[in-house]
Amino acid sequence: MSRTKFVASVFARASLGATVPTMESVAPFAYRAIAAGSVRAMDVRARGYSATTVNSGSIARAMKTPNHDVDYDVSNHTVLKAGDPDKRAFTYFVVSGGRMIYASALRLAVLKFLLSMSASADVLALASLEVDLSKVELGSTVTVKWRGKPVFIRRRTPAEIAREAAVDVASLRDPQADAERASNPEWLVAVGVCTHLGCVPIANAGDYNGWFCPCHGSHYDASGRIRKGPAPENLEIPAYKFLEDDKMIIG
Repeated sequence: MSRTKFVASVFARASLGATVPTMESVAPFAYRAIAAGSVRAMDVRARGYSATTVNSGSIARAMKTPNHDVDYDVSNHTVLKAGDPDKRAFTYFVVSGGRMIYASALRLAVLKFLLSMSASADVLALASLEVDLSKVELGSTVTVKWRGKPVFIRRRTPAEIAREAAVDVASLRDPQADAERASNPEWLVAVGVCTHLGCVPIANAGDYNGWFCPCHGSHYDASGRIRKGPAPENLEIPAYKFLEDDKMIIG
């Protein structure tokens, strides 16, 4: 019986419920197949060719003692190592060097971004404004430009100072004492933008002889406090300080 017919008969018997040949009965056929393969290998070698029966020993062992463990014959090939231990130092050097380069590039990118966000020299120069007060007459108001906004600088008379200091703070819409708004009673510095809709008020005008916004009728006194009209707050007081008696810096 040929091997093909034998295998077909085994499957036929299994499908009909017949007894399937045991491993002992199958083994002789397997040995014959191995022997036949060996004879063919000898015939090939006799003709001058080289031939090798691959895993013939594993097949024989599997036929004798069948089990679920897979046994590979590694005698006819070489298992490659995961890495050459002699090259580990070079590998570590390359990997560490690459990581350092990536970290340096990321650091430079972050620094460049942060520096681009900082203010330039010309912007920093506009952040502060030095004003000469020697030419400002008593009772008059000058307007200077600071950070794109008008700033009122008023040199108040003693009568104006006394009048603003005597105002009842509790009666104000935005309660604030005159001493809180003017570090030097003679000089009042305020941003010239109406707190209603951003108009520029007129100096030395209005019902309180301070500033008047003709757009919607807001009246400010000589301390820049809202006294009448729709404006909700007093005029803003910017940061400033006196460098000398007749010189101040705003910002």
